[in-house]
Amino acid sequence: MSKYEALGQFLKAQKAQLVPMTFAQIEQVIGAALPPSAHKHRPWWSNNGSNSALTRVWLDAGFKSEQVDMEGQKLTFRRVEAEKKTVANSTGRHPLFGAMKGTVIIAEGTDLTQPADPDWGDL
Repeated sequence: MSKYEALGQFLKAQKAQLVPMTFAQIEQVIGAALPPSAHKHRPWWSNNGSNSALTRVWLDAGFKSEQVDMEGQKLTFRRVEAEKKTVANSTGRHPLFGAMKGTVIIAEGTDLTQPADPDWGDL
């Protein structure tokens, strides 16, 4: 278990969609100081999972960082919905299958196998 796991547990225990925190509060939760780069570089707080071990912790807890205020040393964690792994319904088709049915009308006598511009091959 990494030293940052306490932040993941803390975030999972929150009921709110938004969890505003100062850098000092994060340090208090994890029981250690954040690295100096966390206080100096905005990209450290990006939601790139390969960025740092702490980033992976808040992403795994179901949160993303936003509203990072480097000067004020604070940010907000926003709860994100788990991505749906399956999109098939009981018929085995995507839920949007057929959603556009009836929205395109093809004039009677139109041959869809012919080019729209008869001269297209001459260009």
